[in-house]
Amino acid sequence: MRKVHSGMLYTVLLSTVLLGLSACGGSDDSGSPPSSEPGSGPGGADTSSAPASKLSLAAQVGQKVFFDKNLSGGKNMSCATCHDPAYAYGPPNSLAVQLGSDPSVSGQRAVPSLRYRDATPPYDDNAPNPDNVTSDSPGGGFMWDGRAATLADQAGLPLLNPVEMNNPSKAAVVQAVQAGAYAGLFKQAFGADAFGTTDAAFAYVGRAIEAFQREDASFHPYSSKYDLYAHNKVGGTLTPAETRGLMIFNSGSIGNCAACHYPGANFEGNSGLMSDFTYQALGVPRNDKSIPNNPSPIPANQDATYYDMGVCGPTRTDHAPGAPGIPTPDPYCGLFKVPVLRNVATRNAFFHNGVMHSLNQVVHFYNTRDTNPEYWYPQTGGAGTPVDNPSWALFPTSVPGATVQKFNDLPVAFQGNVDEEIPLGTGEGGDNTLGGGTLPRLPGSAPVLSEHDIQDLLCFMDTLTDGYKPPASPPTSGPCVN
Repeated sequence: MRKVHSGMLYTVLLSTVLLGLSACGGSDDSGSPPSSEPGSGPGGADTSSAPASKLSLAAQVGQKVFFDKNLSGGKNMSCATCHDPAYAYGPPNSLAVQLGSDPSVSGQRAVPSLRYRDATPPYDDNAPNPDNVTSDSPGGGFMWDGRAATLADQAGLPLLNPVEMNNPSKAAVVQAVQAGAYAGLFKQAFGADAFGTTDAAFAYVGRAIEAFQREDASFHPYSSKYDLYAHNKVGGTLTPAETRGLMIFNSGSIGNCAACHYPGANFEGNSGLMSDFTYQALGVPRNDKSIPNNPSPIPANQDATYYDMGVCGPTRTDHAPGAPGIPTPDPYCGLFKVPVLRNVATRNAFFHNGVMHSLNQVVHFYNTRDTNPEYWYPQTGGAGTPVDNPSWALFPTSVPGATVQKFNDLPVAFQGNVDEEIPLGTGEGGDNTLGGGTLPRLPGSAPVLSEHDIQDLLCFMDTLTDGYKPPASPPTSGPCVN
């Protein structure tokens, strides 16, 4: 697996001028309850779809499809239900996974935002790293496991998924489009015989949604404070706290966020997306009922033998253990796509399984996963009076001497794949070849980030939220000022 040479990356980033600058398929195996109509919301401005006159015929069809609830099995869910434009095309609630068109079932993975997906390249086992420093490794592709090559391919997956839009066949989707008020527009866009065959018509549906995502500026508005800063525009001056947060984000020896959430040029020449499109195994805690007061455990995790291991399965099968050409132990197990961080401060569920519900909690996880695993994983045994854990920990108490079931959402055979770069681990050499030759931080050792560092980092990440309107007068007080 690719590992970032932190010091080299830091040098590259500091010497680079940071330029600021996908349909239903982005739901990554989930569905959801009804959402609001297009408009303003927590994701910032620029949330409404463009006027039809500004879109190609194909994109106009995609716009109709995106908001059409008749394209679900229960006629109760559209792409926008999970990917609400008022929430940066993400979910309108804090559920870890969303309910499907059949409300008796729920998804297995968290719903991501669809913004800034247009620059994602197809999946490649040996994709080039845009930092031009580290070696090639898995990168690109759509869905959490990269199994869709294009936005058009991605769009078809939730339409047919029984835990999402729950259509029984491609024919059912095509029939719903053909019965819609925009059937004539569909034929204008794709030809008089566009409904001639089911497979062709279904493919056109995907192409229409892709066109909508590529052409409508609300999917990639570049309207954050960070964009004003990166372009040296009026109102884009970062506060001292935000500036320190940016330094921590880029620093290879402190936050090291940029090692995966690379802010420089991406594969299509844009920049500022805060992702290198790679895949990482982070050892995220299992989202199940072992977590006290868990607001939304994943039902599939009630089966102790079930593991969602990302690129190596179970949804994706070509990299599964034992598949042709896959080494043993399987280096792809536990890998999930690195998301774009734009609008991350507006989200309410994080990681592929939605196990965490605040950005503050996420950053503390990165900082203390190895130094204080008792904050994040179940424990067995131990004796004595339980000790209170911090308010942001998943587990409210710890028992002295207990055994922590670390990396409990990944079989032991594949736990060597877990990333141990700074701040998670030391970044120093070791014999863990699957983990990139790095060492974990020992339990009880000091975390890399101080609480002040974390606050500054959160302040910077809030500058990635779209719809920023510079105030008439800069603020003089508050946690993100000095």
